[in-house]
Amino acid sequence: MANRLAAATSPYLLQHAENPVDWWEWIPEAFEEARRRDVPILLSVGYAACHWCHVMAHESFEDEAIAAKINSGFVAIKVDREERPDVDAVYMQATQAMTGQGGWPMTVFLTPAGDPIYAGTYFPMTPMSGMPSFDQVLDAVSGAWRERADEIRAGAADISRRLSDAGGGDVAASIGRDDIVRALEGLGGDYDERHGGFGGAPKFPPSMVLEALLRIVGSWPDQDQRGAAERMAYGTLIAMAESGMYDQLAGGFARYSVDSGWVVPHFEKMLYDNGLLLGCYLHAWRLADDQELRDRLGPVITDTVDWLLSEMVTDQGGFAASLDADSRGPDGRLTEGAYYLWTRDQVHAAVGPELAPWVFEHCRVTETGTAEGGQSTLQLTDLDHDDHERWLEIRARLTAARAVRPRPARDDKVVAAWNALVIDSLADAGALFSRPAWISAAERAGRLLWDLHWTGARLRRVSRKGVVGRADGSAEDYAGVARAYVRLAEVTDDPVWAARSRQLLDILDDHFSAPDGGFYDVADDAESLINRPKDPTDNAYPSGLSTAVHALTRLATYAGDPELSARAERAARSSAKLITAAPRFAGWLLADVVTRVTDSLVEVAITGDPDDQQARDLVRLARMKVSAGSVVVGGLPDTPNVPLLQDRIMINNAPTAYVCRQFVCRMPLTDPDDLVAELTGATD
Repeated sequence: MANRLAAATSPYLLQHAENPVDWWEWIPEAFEEARRRDVPILLSVGYAACHWCHVMAHESFEDEAIAAKINSGFVAIKVDREERPDVDAVYMQATQAMTGQGGWPMTVFLTPAGDPIYAGTYFPMTPMSGMPSFDQVLDAVSGAWRERADEIRAGAADISRRLSDAGGGDVAASIGRDDIVRALEGLGGDYDERHGGFGGAPKFPPSMVLEALLRIVGSWPDQDQRGAAERMAYGTLIAMAESGMYDQLAGGFARYSVDSGWVVPHFEKMLYDNGLLLGCYLHAWRLADDQELRDRLGPVITDTVDWLLSEMVTDQGGFAASLDADSRGPDGRLTEGAYYLWTRDQVHAAVGPELAPWVFEHCRVTETGTAEGGQSTLQLTDLDHDDHERWLEIRARLTAARAVRPRPARDDKVVAAWNALVIDSLADAGALFSRPAWISAAERAGRLLWDLHWTGARLRRVSRKGVVGRADGSAEDYAGVARAYVRLAEVTDDPVWAARSRQLLDILDDHFSAPDGGFYDVADDAESLINRPKDPTDNAYPSGLSTAVHALTRLATYAGDPELSARAERAARSSAKLITAAPRFAGWLLADVVTRVTDSLVEVAITGDPDDQQARDLVRLARMKVSAGSVVVGGLPDTPNVPLLQDRIMINNAPTAYVCRQFVCRMPLTDPDDLVAELTGATD
């Protein structure tokens, strides 16, 4: 018999709709029920692609005895962290404060008022490694509540007050050239010279840091420091592209590597990782002078786009949130990585005896396996021309063999902020690779967000199957969509996207602004939690603050609006000290300040008929050569609502380029070589 979650829109909640646990969604009625019964709340937070969430669900939430204990002693609330990042952020802060660590599934016991009593992550069915069983935890919390509920209420309320005080914000500061050098040195100290990336296991793709490093590569004056950034950025990008983190058959990246060498990933594929990494590989490809390096990076871009368009597009034109880590193996059981792993026997059967040894060597499929159970991920070393041709044949055969395997489940909800990351990178890729279909796919997703997620007054965070959810957009949603819309305005020559971006940023400023100049994660009229989250750090994806800084700067550059630029700088200053204190968690803020310190932003206006090939070539050339964060627009002179094209004439009726800073333009150019020279001089 289904529980209340059967009416949910979240695929993660729907996964628990058949549990014997009497689950509630995060709604006021659940808290009223806890107060009526005078019992604590069991809050369980996870997401659809989370392997250990599935494990705990199978072990505990599907168990009749455990469910009976939960139902009798608690009000159980299930939350999809991707749908309610505000709830997740607030109680993750509590979990980390109480335990020193966090993760998912997140398990938090609350008073009926919502104050945290006790927290943890995965609890096993039986005690192990010093960790109590979930059954023991339930008994301990319910017993303590029966015996000393008043004491627990007071202590939990005090915890909430302390957590709220801890979120008071950073001290406004300014960052200069020396601070960027210190941040670069700090990153160098954490860099893994052998494998690329930063730190040890588990190792996550450092997307936001890579963007900062690539901006240093493109604009920093000191050659040695530029070289250090280049080594870390390209070393990491190539290592990930050759690794088991990257799906060598279909494209796209897994969430993270369980080891320091990128060999075995946690196999879920998240939309946000792939949107961010697509942007990084595109930026690196654009900067690369070496054709061999471009040839190595280019297929990662095209294959990742192909994967996004073939596997992640929903019927409504948005992009699905994730692919599960688990799928059914040969024994019919859900197993992490079953879809992606190979034994030597499976390779032999797929490609035949002549090609199998090549796969064993070049894809590192070993006799004992690089993963569990004698299985290996597919990795791929550098290939010469002959190897490349052979690999194309082998990949086709392996892909055909894998196609008959049960596929991982897809979480098909559309998350506004994550779609924005893909829209931005996909539109940029379409413009640089001259792929109109890619731009069209990005524009279709952008229209879905406006037509469905935008209510006319506010932005909603998620939708599924054409039905918008109840959760309001967070700062990252407003800022992310606003940033993506400016990109659409650039590549489609349609200024309506910029107008929509301004609407979203006006709401962000009106309802999310913090006293220090930064931004809260939720609006001032959002549901009241035990504190109002305000996290400036980049983690799995950019923070609302850093996304807002980039969105404001991009629209300011497009529209020539100094007030927006000043607002972006004020927001960046609110958490500036993060850049030197923890540069690995302030990548996008570091990227922004690199651009500001080097004064490398330019605006380029190309006047000409959009249907004229010469004009299109000039626009693409400008996009290839401008510094990161710059804006390039094309169109007829005096196109309405495009400030950069106002009063920009065509010289001798030929497509003409204007390179500008803060809308002050240099002499118009019609020769492509002159444009390259102008942009190269502007970004050195």
